[in-house]
Amino acid sequence: MSVAQKISATMAQSSWIRKMFEEGAQLKAVHGADKVFDFSLGNPNLPPPDRFHDILRDTVTACGPGDHCYMPQAGYPQVCTAIADYLSDEQGVAVAAPDIVMTCGAAGALNVIFKTLLDPGDEVIVPTPCFVEYRFYVDNHGGEIRMVPTHPNFTLDLEAIAAAITPRTKVVLINSPNNPTGQIYSADSLAALGELLTAKGEAAGRTIYLVSDEPYRKIVFDGHTVPSIFQAYRDSLIATSYSKDLSIPGERIGFAALNPAARFNPELRAGLTLSNRILGFVNAPALMQRVVACIQGTSVDMTQYKRKRDLLCDGLAAAGYEFVTPPGAFYLFPRAPIADDVAFVKALQKELILTVPGSGFAGPGHFRIAFCVDDATITGALPGFARVMAQYK
Repeated sequence: MSVAQKISATMAQSSWIRKMFEEGAQLKAVHGADKVFDFSLGNPNLPPPDRFHDILRDTVTACGPGDHCYMPQAGYPQVCTAIADYLSDEQGVAVAAPDIVMTCGAAGALNVIFKTLLDPGDEVIVPTPCFVEYRFYVDNHGGEIRMVPTHPNFTLDLEAIAAAITPRTKVVLINSPNNPTGQIYSADSLAALGELLTAKGEAAGRTIYLVSDEPYRKIVFDGHTVPSIFQAYRDSLIATSYSKDLSIPGERIGFAALNPAARFNPELRAGLTLSNRILGFVNAPALMQRVVACIQGTSVDMTQYKRKRDLLCDGLAAAGYEFVTPPGAFYLFPRAPIADDVAFVKALQKELILTVPGSGFAGPGHFRIAFCVDDATITGALPGFARVMAQYK
């Protein structure tokens, strides 16, 4: 065999998102890109803010000797300080620069966190539906993922989480706003989750960590806000990136943040920094670190994503689709009119509409639409969505 057995098995379970994206490329080659309505990939279509380009240009111009060299593995101290100051306001907790580790995106941050926390056989609980790559990130570091359902409206089911906790539970991983549902977990539910993890951890004689994956934190609508995870639970960490709110996913820049109140804080800080190095990231991109330090709080115009959401939701509701209107992120997760979500997605594909089966997110019976696309893709696809729904009425 040319590759490791584990990688071979993983390739067989490869992401539905990428599969649909690749099939979309084939359809575009046959029919033309303007005839294919591709909602498969969460690739932001809005341009980065003008301020990003201005700061990037100024930063490149100002680069001098040593500005492209290695730096402390947690990141430039001045960058960590700028992020800690912003995060202190956002979380309502005084975060210090040593609580920040700059990473290669949120994916890098999650892998750094899991490398730091997990021993072989440790369990990570994840509410579903969830981002499919989580299972691979956990497995990378010897952990075992345990998926638990959410309520029908995709809010946290605390009873299900409580039932899933075992003596081997080490982490509960949440994602809010959620990919693929766009749901935001409320402050009350997070506080209750914190109380649950405190009680379960004390009973087991071990710390259970709460990790919050937050790359969509700033993409919220209708006056919604994302509650502070640091206020909800002391033994918590954040993994996030600038990929979505600045529309720079290809730049691979993010950070891991440790709750300053966490028990074993000094050891965790050291562990995160070491893991960043030994995983091969070494350090986050130097240029992007300096850029994001100067634009804390800057983001793309979220009203454009709201307009796209409303355009899509209004059209699908008129066609008879059932869904929870997402308060955040740029995904819609409607219920398929038949139990076989894969078959339904294939029916949409005949209309040259590319979506992703909910089964790929541990949410069978649904499908995901990434509405971070141009308006013409949404309006052009709506008649096809209606025609496919009409087949099943």
